[in-house]
Amino acid sequence: MRILILTKYFPPEIGAPSHLFYELSESLVGRGHQVTVVTGFPTYNADKDKLDRKYKKGVLLSETMNGIKVERLRELPLPTKIPVLKGLDHFVVALIIFLRGLFIKKQDIILVYSPPLTIGLSAYLISQLKKIPFVVNIQDLFPQNAIDLGILNNRHLVRMFEQMERFVYRNADYITVHSRGNKQHVVNKGAEPEKVEVVPNWVDTEFIKPADRMNRFRREHGLGEEFVVSFAGTMGYSQNLDVVLESADRLKEYKDVLFLLVGDGVKKEHLERKAEELNLENVKFLPMQPRECYPEILHASDVSLATLRREVRTPVVPSKLLSIMSSGRSVLASMNLDGDAPRLIEDANCGICVEADNADELSQAILRLYRDQSLREKLGKNGRDYAEKNLSRKVCAKRYESLFAKAKGDY
Repeated sequence: MRILILTKYFPPEIGAPSHLFYELSESLVGRGHQVTVVTGFPTYNADKDKLDRKYKKGVLLSETMNGIKVERLRELPLPTKIPVLKGLDHFVVALIIFLRGLFIKKQDIILVYSPPLTIGLSAYLISQLKKIPFVVNIQDLFPQNAIDLGILNNRHLVRMFEQMERFVYRNADYITVHSRGNKQHVVNKGAEPEKVEVVPNWVDTEFIKPADRMNRFRREHGLGEEFVVSFAGTMGYSQNLDVVLESADRLKEYKDVLFLLVGDGVKKEHLERKAEELNLENVKFLPMQPRECYPEILHASDVSLATLRREVRTPVVPSKLLSIMSSGRSVLASMNLDGDAPRLIEDANCGICVEADNADELSQAILRLYRDQSLREKLGKNGRDYAEKNLSRKVCAKRYESLFAKAKGDY
Protein backbone atom coordinates (compact mmCIF):
# COMPACT_ATOMS: atom_id res chain seq x y z
CA MET A 1 0.00 0.00 0.00
CA ARG A 2 1.19 3.53 -0.79
CA ILE A 3 0.68 5.71 2.29
CA LEU A 4 0.98 9.51 2.32
CA ILE A 5 1.55 11.05 5.76
CA LEU A 6 1.02 14.77 6.38
CA THR A 7 2.56 16.19 9.54
CA LYS A 8 4.13 19.37 10.84
CA TYR A 9 6.51 17.42 13.08
CA PHE A 10 9.18 14.94 12.01
CA PRO A 11 12.80 14.08 12.89
CA PRO A 12 15.45 15.38 13.25
CA GLU A 13 13.12 17.39 15.48
CA ILE A 14 13.07 16.08 19.04
CA GLY A 15 9.97 15.19 21.00
CA ALA A 16 6.91 12.96 21.01
CA PRO A 17 5.08 14.64 18.10
CA SER A 18 8.09 14.13 15.82
CA HIS A 19 8.86 10.55 16.71
CA LEU A 20 5.34 9.17 17.03
CA PHE A 21 4.70 9.18 13.29
CA TYR A 22 8.33 8.45 12.45
CA GLU A 23 8.02 5.22 14.41
CA LEU A 24 4.70 4.36 12.77
CA SER A 25 6.16 5.10 9.33
CA GLU A 26 9.18 2.93 10.06
CA SER A 27 6.95 0.06 11.21
CA LEU A 28 4.73 0.35 8.13
CA VAL A 29 7.77 0.28 5.85
CA GLY A 30 8.94 -2.81 7.71
CA ARG A 31 5.58 -4.41 6.93
CA GLY A 32 6.11 -3.89 3.19
CA HIS A 33 4.31 -0.59 2.56
CA GLN A 34 5.59 2.48 0.72
CA VAL A 35 5.47 5.52 3.00
CA THR A 36 5.91 9.14 1.89
CA VAL A 37 5.92 11.91 4.51
CA VAL A 38 5.21 15.53 3.61
CA THR A 39 6.46 17.94 6.24
CA GLY A 40 8.46 21.12 6.76
CA PHE A 41 12.10 21.74 7.55
CA PRO A 42 13.03 21.00 11.20
CA THR A 43 12.17 23.86 13.57
CA TYR A 44 10.34 22.35 16.57
CA ASN A 45 12.74 21.39 19.38
CA ALA A 46 15.61 21.27 16.90
CA ASP A 47 19.13 22.31 17.90
CA LYS A 48 20.09 24.58 14.99
CA ASP A 49 23.78 24.29 15.80
CA LYS A 50 23.69 20.51 15.41
CA LEU A 51 21.44 20.30 12.34
CA ASP A 52 22.86 18.88 9.15
CA ARG A 53 23.74 21.58 6.62
CA LYS A 54 21.13 20.26 4.19
CA TYR A 55 18.40 21.57 6.49
CA LYS A 56 19.82 25.10 6.61
CA LYS A 57 19.45 26.07 2.96
CA GLY A 58 17.02 25.77 0.12
CA VAL A 59 13.25 25.63 -0.05
CA LEU A 60 12.66 22.03 -1.14
CA LEU A 61 14.34 18.88 0.13
CA SER A 62 13.78 15.22 -0.68
CA GLU A 63 15.45 12.58 1.46
CA THR A 64 15.04 8.98 2.60
CA MET A 65 15.12 8.02 6.28
CA ASN A 66 15.14 4.27 7.03
CA GLY A 67 13.11 3.55 3.93
CA ILE A 68 10.69 6.46 4.48
CA LYS A 69 10.53 9.01 1.66
CA VAL A 70 10.46 12.49 3.18
CA GLU A 71 9.45 15.56 1.17
CA ARG A 72 10.08 18.92 2.83
CA LEU A 73 9.04 22.47 2.02
CA ARG A 74 10.43 25.36 4.07
CA GLU A 75 8.03 27.25 6.31
CA LEU A 76 7.97 30.96 7.14
CA PRO A 77 10.10 31.67 10.26
CA LEU A 78 7.28 32.94 12.49
CA PRO A 79 7.98 33.40 16.25
CA THR A 80 5.57 30.73 17.51
CA LYS A 81 6.05 31.58 21.19
CA ILE A 82 3.53 34.37 20.56
CA PRO A 83 0.07 32.72 20.64
CA VAL A 84 -1.40 34.81 17.78
CA LEU A 85 1.54 34.08 15.49
CA LYS A 86 1.47 30.43 16.48
CA GLY A 87 -2.13 30.32 15.29
CA LEU A 88 -1.14 31.97 12.01
CA ASP A 89 1.71 29.47 11.65
CA HIS A 90 -0.81 26.62 11.69
CA PHE A 91 -2.49 28.01 8.58
CA VAL A 92 0.83 28.65 6.85
CA VAL A 93 1.96 25.09 7.59
CA ALA A 94 -1.31 23.71 6.22
CA LEU A 95 -0.85 25.66 2.99
CA ILE A 96 2.75 24.54 2.59
CA ILE A 97 1.89 20.89 3.19
CA PHE A 98 -1.03 21.09 0.76
CA LEU A 99 1.17 22.59 -1.97
CA ARG A 100 3.90 20.00 -1.46
CA GLY A 101 1.39 17.17 -1.26
CA LEU A 102 -0.14 18.10 -4.60
CA PHE A 103 3.03 17.07 -6.40
CA ILE A 104 3.32 13.64 -4.80
CA LYS A 105 2.24 10.89 -7.18
CA LYS A 106 -1.11 9.32 -6.38
CA GLN A 107 -1.20 7.35 -3.14
CA ASP A 108 -3.67 4.82 -1.75
CA ILE A 109 -4.39 6.53 1.57
CA ILE A 110 -3.59 9.76 3.43
CA LEU A 111 -2.86 9.90 7.16
CA VAL A 112 -2.80 13.25 8.99
CA TYR A 113 -1.23 14.13 12.34
CA SER A 114 -3.25 16.78 14.20
CA PRO A 115 -2.36 19.26 15.65
CA PRO A 116 -2.47 21.47 13.84
CA LEU A 117 -6.06 20.70 12.85
CA THR A 118 -5.60 22.87 9.77
CA ILE A 119 -3.64 20.05 8.09
CA GLY A 120 -6.93 18.18 8.06
CA LEU A 121 -8.09 20.77 5.50
CA SER A 122 -4.96 20.08 3.44
CA ALA A 123 -5.75 16.37 3.46
CA TYR A 124 -9.36 16.99 2.48
CA LEU A 125 -8.34 19.04 -0.58
CA ILE A 126 -5.72 16.51 -1.69
CA SER A 127 -8.23 13.72 -1.10
CA GLN A 128 -10.82 15.42 -3.31
CA LEU A 129 -8.37 16.23 -6.08
CA LYS A 130 -6.74 12.80 -6.15
CA LYS A 131 -9.79 10.71 -5.22
CA ILE A 132 -8.23 8.88 -2.27
CA PRO A 133 -9.45 8.45 1.32
CA PHE A 134 -7.91 10.21 4.30
CA VAL A 135 -7.58 9.34 7.98
CA VAL A 136 -7.02 11.97 10.67
CA ASN A 137 -5.17 11.11 13.87
CA ILE A 138 -6.32 13.51 16.59
CA GLN A 139 -3.74 14.00 19.34
CA ASP A 140 -4.94 17.28 20.90
CA LEU A 141 -8.63 18.21 21.02
CA PHE A 142 -8.32 21.62 19.42
CA PRO A 143 -9.86 24.15 19.90
CA GLN A 144 -11.23 22.86 23.22
CA ASN A 145 -7.80 22.49 24.83
CA ALA A 146 -6.87 26.07 23.88
CA ILE A 147 -10.20 27.32 25.25
CA ASP A 148 -9.65 25.45 28.52
CA LEU A 149 -6.20 27.02 28.91
CA GLY A 150 -7.50 30.52 28.20
CA ILE A 151 -5.26 30.85 25.13
CA LEU A 152 -8.27 31.09 22.80
CA ASN A 153 -11.10 33.30 24.08
CA ASN A 154 -12.20 35.39 21.11
CA ARG A 155 -15.72 34.15 20.35
CA HIS A 156 -15.35 34.73 16.60
CA LEU A 157 -12.15 32.68 16.47
CA VAL A 158 -13.69 30.00 18.68
CA ARG A 159 -16.65 29.72 16.32
CA MET A 160 -14.37 29.58 13.27
CA PHE A 161 -12.19 26.81 14.72
CA GLU A 162 -15.20 24.82 15.93
CA GLN A 163 -16.65 24.97 12.43
CA MET A 164 -13.30 23.79 11.05
CA GLU A 165 -13.25 20.98 13.61
CA ARG A 166 -16.72 19.78 12.57
CA PHE A 167 -15.82 20.03 8.89
CA VAL A 168 -12.71 17.88 9.28
CA TYR A 169 -14.48 15.31 11.47
CA ARG A 170 -17.41 14.98 9.08
CA ASN A 171 -15.31 14.71 5.93
CA ALA A 172 -12.54 12.39 7.09
CA ASP A 173 -13.05 8.79 6.04
CA TYR A 174 -11.86 7.66 9.44
CA ILE A 175 -10.58 9.32 12.60
CA THR A 176 -8.23 7.78 15.13
CA VAL A 177 -7.94 8.90 18.75
CA HIS A 178 -5.85 7.52 21.58
CA SER A 179 -8.51 7.09 24.26
CA ARG A 180 -12.20 6.44 24.87
CA GLY A 181 -12.76 9.92 26.25
CA ASN A 182 -11.27 11.49 23.13
CA LYS A 183 -13.61 9.40 20.98
CA GLN A 184 -16.62 10.68 22.88
CA HIS A 185 -15.46 14.28 22.41
CA VAL A 186 -14.94 13.82 18.67
CA VAL A 187 -18.37 12.18 18.29
CA ASN A 188 -19.98 15.01 20.27
CA LYS A 189 -18.40 17.45 17.81
CA GLY A 190 -20.05 15.85 14.80
CA ALA A 191 -18.08 12.74 13.83
CA GLU A 192 -20.00 9.55 13.05
CA PRO A 193 -19.29 7.01 15.83
CA GLU A 194 -18.55 4.18 13.39
CA LYS A 195 -15.85 6.32 11.73
CA VAL A 196 -13.90 6.89 14.98
CA GLU A 197 -11.38 4.25 16.05
CA VAL A 198 -9.54 4.17 19.39
CA VAL A 199 -5.91 3.28 18.69
CA PRO A 200 -3.66 4.00 21.69
CA ASN A 201 -0.47 5.89 21.12
CA TRP A 202 2.40 3.50 20.88
CA VAL A 203 5.80 3.35 22.46
CA ASP A 204 8.92 1.71 21.09
CA THR A 205 9.31 -1.00 23.72
CA GLU A 206 12.63 -2.03 22.17
CA PHE A 207 14.08 1.48 22.26
CA ILE A 208 12.80 2.21 25.79
CA LYS A 209 13.20 -0.74 28.11
CA PRO A 210 14.15 -1.17 31.79
CA ALA A 211 17.80 -0.63 32.75
CA ASP A 212 19.94 0.20 35.79
CA ARG A 213 19.50 3.63 37.40
CA MET A 214 23.23 4.16 37.95
CA ASN A 215 24.02 4.93 34.34
CA ARG A 216 26.09 7.24 32.14
CA PHE A 217 23.51 10.03 32.35
CA ARG A 218 23.73 10.10 36.16
CA ARG A 219 27.51 10.24 36.03
CA GLU A 220 27.67 12.86 33.29
CA HIS A 221 25.29 15.23 35.10
CA GLY A 222 26.54 14.65 38.62
CA LEU A 223 23.34 13.08 39.97
CA GLY A 224 25.21 10.66 42.23
CA GLU A 225 22.96 8.59 44.52
CA GLU A 226 20.20 11.21 44.65
CA PHE A 227 16.53 10.18 44.61
CA VAL A 228 15.63 11.69 41.23
CA VAL A 229 12.12 12.92 40.46
CA SER A 230 12.17 13.77 36.77
CA PHE A 231 10.11 15.57 34.17
CA ALA A 232 11.33 15.35 30.57
CA GLY A 233 9.53 17.07 27.74
CA THR A 234 7.85 20.30 26.69
CA MET A 235 7.56 22.99 29.34
CA GLY A 236 4.43 24.71 28.11
CA TYR A 237 1.12 26.12 29.32
CA SER A 238 -0.59 22.74 29.65
CA GLN A 239 2.00 21.11 31.89
CA ASN A 240 1.87 23.57 34.82
CA LEU A 241 5.30 22.72 36.16
CA ASP A 242 4.84 25.40 38.82
CA VAL A 243 3.26 22.68 40.95
CA VAL A 244 6.51 20.68 40.68
CA LEU A 245 8.55 23.65 41.93
CA GLU A 246 6.07 24.18 44.76
CA SER A 247 6.51 20.53 45.74
CA ALA A 248 10.29 20.94 45.59
CA ASP A 249 9.93 23.90 47.95
CA ARG A 250 7.97 21.75 50.41
CA LEU A 251 10.59 18.99 50.29
CA LYS A 252 13.71 21.12 50.76
CA GLU A 253 14.60 19.33 53.98
CA TYR A 254 15.08 16.04 52.12
CA LYS A 255 18.61 16.67 50.96
CA ASP A 256 18.84 13.54 48.79
CA VAL A 257 15.69 14.29 46.76
CA LEU A 258 16.45 16.04 43.47
CA PHE A 259 13.90 17.40 40.99
CA LEU A 260 15.26 17.10 37.45
CA LEU A 261 13.48 19.12 34.74
CA VAL A 262 14.69 18.34 31.22
CA GLY A 263 13.40 20.11 28.13
CA ASP A 264 12.41 23.45 26.70
CA GLY A 265 9.26 25.45 26.04
CA VAL A 266 7.52 28.77 26.43
CA LYS A 267 7.37 28.49 30.25
CA LYS A 268 10.96 27.45 30.89
CA GLU A 269 12.33 30.94 31.59
CA HIS A 270 9.48 31.58 34.02
CA LEU A 271 10.23 28.30 35.81
CA GLU A 272 13.95 29.05 36.06
CA ARG A 273 13.18 32.48 37.55
CA LYS A 274 10.74 30.99 40.03
CA ALA A 275 13.24 28.34 41.13
CA GLU A 276 15.81 31.07 41.71
CA GLU A 277 13.34 33.22 43.67
CA LEU A 278 12.45 30.25 45.89
CA ASN A 279 16.14 29.38 46.27
CA LEU A 280 15.49 25.81 45.18
CA GLU A 281 18.84 24.08 45.35
CA ASN A 282 17.05 20.73 44.91
CA VAL A 283 15.96 21.57 41.34
CA LYS A 284 18.17 21.02 38.31
CA PHE A 285 17.29 22.21 34.77
CA LEU A 286 18.72 20.67 31.63
CA PRO A 287 18.03 21.57 27.99
CA MET A 288 16.18 19.28 25.61
CA GLN A 289 18.32 16.20 25.06
CA PRO A 290 18.85 14.15 21.88
CA ARG A 291 16.35 11.34 21.40
CA GLU A 292 18.94 8.67 22.11
CA CYS A 293 19.42 10.12 25.61
CA TYR A 294 15.74 9.94 26.56
CA PRO A 295 15.77 6.33 27.81
CA GLU A 296 18.82 7.15 29.94
CA ILE A 297 16.94 10.05 31.58
CA LEU A 298 14.12 7.68 32.53
CA HIS A 299 16.55 5.01 33.74
CA ALA A 300 18.37 7.56 35.89
CA SER A 301 15.05 8.52 37.51
CA ASP A 302 13.48 6.94 40.58
CA VAL A 303 10.09 8.48 39.81
CA SER A 304 8.95 10.16 36.60
CA LEU A 305 6.30 12.88 36.36
CA ALA A 306 3.41 13.47 33.98
CA THR A 307 1.60 16.75 34.73
CA LEU A 308 -1.34 18.68 33.33
CA ARG A 309 -2.92 21.81 34.75
CA ARG A 310 -6.45 21.82 36.18
CA GLU A 311 -7.88 23.76 33.23
CA VAL A 312 -7.09 20.91 30.84
CA ARG A 313 -10.49 19.25 30.84
CA THR A 314 -10.02 17.35 27.60
CA PRO A 315 -9.18 13.63 28.13
CA VAL A 316 -5.45 13.80 27.40
CA VAL A 317 -3.04 10.86 27.68
CA PRO A 318 0.46 12.42 27.62
CA SER A 319 2.85 10.45 25.44
CA LYS A 320 5.52 10.68 28.15
CA LEU A 321 3.27 8.49 30.31
CA LEU A 322 3.72 5.59 27.86
CA SER A 323 7.49 6.08 27.77
CA ILE A 324 7.69 6.02 31.55
CA MET A 325 5.71 2.79 31.61
CA SER A 326 7.94 1.21 28.97
CA SER A 327 11.07 2.15 30.93
CA GLY A 328 9.91 0.23 34.00
CA ARG A 329 9.78 3.33 36.19
CA SER A 330 6.85 4.24 38.43
CA VAL A 331 4.57 7.03 37.22
CA LEU A 332 3.54 10.01 39.32
CA ALA A 333 0.77 11.97 37.62
CA SER A 334 -0.69 15.33 38.58
CA MET A 335 -3.87 16.01 36.56
CA ASN A 336 -7.66 15.95 36.62
CA LEU A 337 -8.60 12.57 38.03
CA ASP A 338 -11.60 12.03 35.76
CA GLY A 339 -9.51 11.91 32.56
CA ASP A 340 -8.28 9.00 30.46
CA ALA A 341 -4.68 9.09 31.71
CA PRO A 342 -5.60 8.33 35.35
CA ARG A 343 -7.81 5.49 34.09
CA LEU A 344 -4.87 4.07 32.13
CA ILE A 345 -2.59 4.31 35.18
CA GLU A 346 -5.24 2.55 37.26
CA ASP A 347 -5.79 -0.18 34.65
CA ALA A 348 -2.05 -0.83 34.43
CA ASN A 349 -1.47 -0.29 38.18
CA CYS A 350 1.73 1.52 37.26
CA GLY A 351 1.73 4.66 39.37
CA ILE A 352 0.04 7.20 41.60
CA CYS A 353 -2.31 10.00 40.47
CA VAL A 354 -2.97 13.17 42.45
CA GLU A 355 -5.31 16.05 41.71
CA ALA A 356 -3.99 18.70 39.32
CA ASP A 357 -2.23 21.76 40.76
CA ASN A 358 -2.13 20.32 44.29
CA ALA A 359 1.44 20.68 45.54
CA ASP A 360 0.63 19.17 48.95
CA GLU A 361 -0.75 15.95 47.45
CA LEU A 362 2.11 15.76 44.96
CA SER A 363 4.68 16.18 47.75
CA GLN A 364 3.06 13.44 49.84
CA ALA A 365 2.99 11.06 46.87
CA ILE A 366 6.68 11.71 46.21
CA LEU A 367 7.48 10.92 49.85
CA ARG A 368 5.44 7.72 49.70
CA LEU A 369 7.46 6.49 46.73
CA TYR A 370 10.69 7.79 48.24
CA ARG A 371 10.13 5.66 51.35
CA ASP A 372 8.89 2.49 49.63
CA GLN A 373 11.31 0.98 47.13
CA SER A 374 9.27 -2.22 46.76
CA LEU A 375 6.22 -0.19 45.74
CA ARG A 376 8.27 1.70 43.15
CA GLU A 377 9.58 -1.54 41.70
CA LYS A 378 6.14 -3.15 41.61
CA LEU A 379 4.53 -0.17 39.83
CA GLY A 380 7.40 0.02 37.37
CA LYS A 381 7.16 -3.68 36.49
CA ASN A 382 3.40 -3.42 36.03
CA GLY A 383 3.80 -0.51 33.64
CA ARG A 384 6.38 -2.34 31.55
CA ASP A 385 4.20 -5.46 31.32
CA TYR A 386 1.19 -3.42 30.23
CA ALA A 387 3.18 -1.50 27.61
CA GLU A 388 4.54 -4.69 26.06
CA LYS A 389 1.10 -6.27 25.79
CA ASN A 390 -0.95 -3.26 24.68
CA LEU A 391 1.16 -0.30 23.54
CA SER A 392 3.97 -1.64 21.36
CA ARG A 393 4.67 -0.31 17.87
CA LYS A 394 3.94 -3.71 16.37
CA VAL A 395 0.45 -3.93 17.88
CA CYS A 396 -0.54 -0.40 16.87
CA ALA A 397 0.96 -0.59 13.35
CA LYS A 398 -1.18 -3.66 12.66
CA ARG A 399 -4.29 -1.76 13.72
CA TYR A 400 -3.48 1.13 11.39
CA GLU A 401 -2.78 -1.31 8.58
CA SER A 402 -6.24 -2.86 9.03
CA LEU A 403 -7.90 0.55 9.20
CA PHE A 404 -6.18 1.68 5.98
CA ALA A 405 -7.37 -1.45 4.18
CA LYS A 406 -10.93 -0.76 5.36
CA ALA A 407 -10.79 2.89 4.28
CA LYS A 408 -9.40 1.96 0.91
CA GLY A 409 -12.13 -0.63 0.44
CA ASP A 410 -14.84 1.85 1.42
CA TYR A 411 -13.71 4.48 -1.06
